[in-house]
Amino acid sequence: MRTRKLVGTIILLVFIIIYALFAMLMAIVLQVRASSIVEVIYYVAAGLAWLPPAMWLIWWMQQPDNPS
Repeated sequence: MRTRKLVGTIILLVFIIIYALFAMLMAIVLQVRASSIVEVIYYVAAGLAWLPPAMWLIWWMQQPDNPS
């Protein structure tokens, strides 16, 4: 379980960094500054979209080891 937590933590950190860079890139490509409403909607959606993968990864990290 300790190894799974270490691996999960590293994966989560890398995922968040890559996701943040991708979200910023998409904001530039989509030019969300064209409208304030679109900008708010985009950043709320982008700010919440990383949660399901992170929640799944944390759930996976917390699973007990199979007794051998």
